[in-house]
Amino acid sequence: MAKTKSQTVKVTLRRSVIGEKPKTRATVEGLGLRKINQTVEHTDSESLRGMLARVRHLVEVEDNS
Repeated sequence: MAKTKSQTVKVTLRRSVIGEKPKTRATVEGLGLRKINQTVEHTDSESLRGMLARVRHLVEVEDNS
C-alpha cells in the first residue's frame, strides 16, 4: 500500500461493462473510466485498491513508483 503521496497507479479499462452489475458499473465510472482502452492515473490508496479489486476482471493496473 501507499505510504507517500507520490505513488500513483495507472488504470486502463480493457473490457466492456455491458452485462455487468450496477455496482460494478458504478465502480468503473467512479474510477473515471468511460471508454475501452481509456487510461487514468490515481494516487495509490487503500480505497482505490478496494475499487480495483471489485473490477479486476475489467481493468489493467500498472504501478508507477
